[in-house]
Amino acid sequence: MQYNQDFLSYQYNPFRSFLMGGFECADQQNAFGNRVDLYEMTGHDHFLEEDYHRANDLGIFSVREGIRWSFVEKKPYEYDWSEVERMIFAAKKHSIQIIWDICHFGYPDDLTPFHPMFARRFTHLCVAFVKKYREISPDDELIITPINEVSFISWLGGDARGTSPYCIHQGWEVKYSLMRAYIEGVVAIKEIDANIKILATEPLINIVAENPLDSIAVLNAKKNHEDQFQVLDILCGKICPELGGKPELLDFIGVNFYYNNQWINETHEFLPWADEPPHTSYRNLESLAGEVFVRYGKPLLISETSHPGEDSAKWLNMINFECQKILKQGIPLLGCCIYPLIDRPDWDITDHWHHSGIWDIVNSETLERVVCEDSFAACKAIGEIDSVFSGQQDFSFHDSGHGNV
Repeated sequence: MQYNQDFLSYQYNPFRSFLMGGFECADQQNAFGNRVDLYEMTGHDHFLEEDYHRANDLGIFSVREGIRWSFVEKKPYEYDWSEVERMIFAAKKHSIQIIWDICHFGYPDDLTPFHPMFARRFTHLCVAFVKKYREISPDDELIITPINEVSFISWLGGDARGTSPYCIHQGWEVKYSLMRAYIEGVVAIKEIDANIKILATEPLINIVAENPLDSIAVLNAKKNHEDQFQVLDILCGKICPELGGKPELLDFIGVNFYYNNQWINETHEFLPWADEPPHTSYRNLESLAGEVFVRYGKPLLISETSHPGEDSAKWLNMINFECQKILKQGIPLLGCCIYPLIDRPDWDITDHWHHSGIWDIVNSETLERVVCEDSFAACKAIGEIDSVFSGQQDFSFHDSGHGNV
């Protein structure tokens, strides 16, 4: 399916490189109520400049980072921007563009999404960050993700008791509260600087029925599949209009795509991604990305992707192939972010490392980075997409104002 070129993409690509990298910045409370700070646990605070140099070696000049809300705001409305400032200056030194998460995962100790002042505190934080950033970089392109993966963190904290507010059967209520804060934050950001762009990052999933001949099961699976779009629908004002969502609050859609993003509704059994021939219910990245583009008509970004262990390079080669297919279809795909670039520990079992980075950590004391050569080479190949497709895509996006095709 070729997409209408009159409706495609953006006047320009604001990202400095098609191949991007993400550094873990989650600072949430885990399933045991303990605060985890992956920025420190991975040693990114200590190896900040060295990690940016590693990114440059891969041809990466756009990265995802987070400010870590619990670190920045230890007292209400009082902010410590020292580490954020250090990151800004280190990035400038290495010609790195940072795409900023205001809240990746995690809130200050005295806040949950159900707190009556949550939205006000978050909005104040957004405004304070923009003012601080503009003091240092008044003219730089600024791209912000207000809250990363609202769908996932709503489920984790509202249904699975895996983080604050540690609830069950409250996923929608957590999502609604987070989106109230999200929208208020975006409105405040754009009032300060209308040129700031908003990147909404959400999981890209596929949920199917165990028995495709069971019409009730198929309908139930389809409903759960469709629920992945609730966050973007709220942000665009398609649902919950009382929260103030509208299409112009969303500039780019980031889809986070992992090997375990597709499953059977009844059993939650993951659909295998590497089978030959493919599993009959498995959908490729091109198909799922196309569904998002048709629904919203916004430029896309693969905002997170990686695979733990020995299949890392194989996964990245598949991602390369799918990215090229997406671009050939005329879909405005602006980049692909490998997340994480540096290995990460598990949130709950913190002495277990996932080995999902391009650089693994095998010694949790020294946090020495060990490059995965095959994955490094696979990333290099993704970076070459930029030159292959340069000039071949006319992404002169004309937004209809409706946010869909």
